[in-house]
Formats: sequence, structure tokens, C-alpha cells
Amino acid sequence: MLIFRQLFDQESSTYTYLLGDSETNDAVMIDSVYEQAGRDRALLDELGLQLRFVLDTHCHADHVTGAWVLKRHTGAKIGVSHAAGVEGADLLLVHGQHITFGSRYLEVRETPGHTNGCVTFVLDDETLAFTGDTLLIRGCGRTDFQQGDARTMYRSIQTQILALPERTKLYPAHDYKGITMTSVAEEKKFNPRLGGQISEQDFVGYMDNLGLPHPKQIDIAVPANLRCGRPENDEIAADNAPTWAPLKLTFAGLWEMDPQWLEENLNAVQILDVRETNEFCGPLGHIKNALHIPLGELAKRSTEIDPAIPVVAVCRAGARSAQAIVLLKRAGLVDCANLAGGMLRWRDRGYPVIGGVN
Repeated sequence: MLIFRQLFDQESSTYTYLLGDSETNDAVMIDSVYEQAGRDRALLDELGLQLRFVLDTHCHADHVTGAWVLKRHTGAKIGVSHAAGVEGADLLLVHGQHITFGSRYLEVRETPGHTNGCVTFVLDDETLAFTGDTLLIRGCGRTDFQQGDARTMYRSIQTQILALPERTKLYPAHDYKGITMTSVAEEKKFNPRLGGQISEQDFVGYMDNLGLPHPKQIDIAVPANLRCGRPENDEIAADNAPTWAPLKLTFAGLWEMDPQWLEENLNAVQILDVRETNEFCGPLGHIKNALHIPLGELAKRSTEIDPAIPVVAVCRAGARSAQAIVLLKRAGLVDCANLAGGMLRWRDRGYPVIGGVN
């Protein structure tokens, strides 16, 4: 079965796509964003996927790709068009090439016009296609910089994208209105730049008179993307990961702690148990020296927590304590983490409790 996720970067309005084979757990990622690499790795971990390829549809001008940093963390190979002129890619993609992940593959279609190195990735059964900036939803990428050429783009779209079956769903690299996908049938009918009976000359006239502002990140993004997102000093930028404990970032954006570290470092943190009183004193027991504040009282009683000492929130299974972390952040506490699995996992590991039933 195909695993498919569409992810979004708010700052650049970039869509990142994850595709995986549930049988082999092999995966590919398309158009990653450097600042979102932590999020992407968390999703891969939670879904149990091994990233085999990290692909870019083109050399982006509005954000730095996460290809290099994802390769550093996962061992994935970087793939980008042979015409993109980048350094550091493992695969220089050509028209018709197949990128295989498990029993599935993406076909590479060269679709220049926005840049020389634009490609569209088409899923093996032609149900999905990832168009980058070549074809957007009811629009298309600009052609006024970075080797752009309106005539080339028109021909690329007509022969390589809109020639796909009308049922094919199209997923672009960006959308600025929150629309997530379209289809070949819709774009052929409704795209104001390319649909209906619009000719190549009509399209060129339209594109030559867009008058768009200069992309604000181009001077940073393009040089970095010509190195596949590799920093000049080869150092991975800090991802704001806490340093007070070995924590894991979840796809939900919360830092979690494994019970083993907590059991070995009880005196280094504050343990906040947010269960109800009958649970705190109930069959599961509670962790030694835990501060008991039920979740419903936490917003009013957060001043009872010392902001200078890291906090580990605990509940039965980890859900209420996750919400406690959100409330603590709102109250200004910085060093907070959720105990993964809660008291159920703590007891399952055989760690000591006060009270409870053996």
C-alpha cells in the first residue's frame, strides 16, 4: 500500500511530499525545506519509514532545500535534474528515469521553463504527479528569472503534464491560498493561463506582463540550493533541540523523554503528574517526589512549578501530559518534556513507584 503525506511550511508556503511503500518501508521525499528537517525526520520515525531518496523538483528561489541535512541524518540519496547545475547530488536525473522505492517508483519528466532544471515526478500508475513550480493550481511558475522561458514552459506543461490522464491528481510545490491539490482535468479546463483554447502566443503575452516582485529569499536560497542545501561550513544549524536531556521531537511538535533516562536522573528534573487524585493514588501509583497538579488546575497553579528546573509531565498514557506541556509553554516555562507512554510504560518497564498495585 502506498503511504502518502502532504506537509506544509508556513514561512515559504512550500508543500513537501512523502511517499512510502508500506511493505518494504522504503520512502522518498519531494521538495523538503531545511527548517522542517526535524519535523520530517519525526514523521519518518513515527511511520517506521527509511528515507531512500530526497528529491527536488528544481533549484528553489524561495527556500533552502532540506536535502543535504536529511541525507546527513538518514543516509538518503539526493536527486535533482542534471540540468539544474547543482553540486553534491547523488543522482542527476534525466527524462524517463525511474526512482524506485520498494515496489513503487516515480518517473522523471523534464519540464523546463520556470528553470532549466525543472522536473515533474509522476507516480508509476499515473494517479499522482508532483509538478514543482512548473504548474501550480490555476497558475504556473514565473519565467522572468533563473533561465525562465515562457515558450519552453508552455510546451513542457502541454506535452508532459496536461498530457497525463485527466484523472491524474496534481500536487505543486507551492500554493498561497491553502489549496492542496488539483487535477489534469481541472487545469485543462480552468487554468486562466493555460486552460481552454489558450495558445502559446497567448501564454507568452500573459507571462511577459506579470510584473512580479523579486523573490525575497532568492539571494540566500539559490546559492545554498546550488549546493543541495549544504551550508558553507558544513555545520547543521541548531534546531532548538533542548540540551538538558536526550529528547525526541514528535511529529506533533512535542519533545518526549524515554522513561529510562528519567529513572536514572530523577533528581535532575521536576516530575509533574497531571492525573486526577484518584489516579495519582490509584493502582498505577506515582513516581517518587512527583508534584501532583491535575490538568484542569494547571493553568491556575503553574506558579507552583520552579521555572529554573526542567519539567517532565506525566499522566496515564501520555495524552494529558502532552496537553500539559502546551499549557506550561504558555505560562513561560521553557524546559519541558512529556514522558513517553506515561505511567503505563513506566510500570511496564518495571521502574519503581510509590503506592500502586503490584
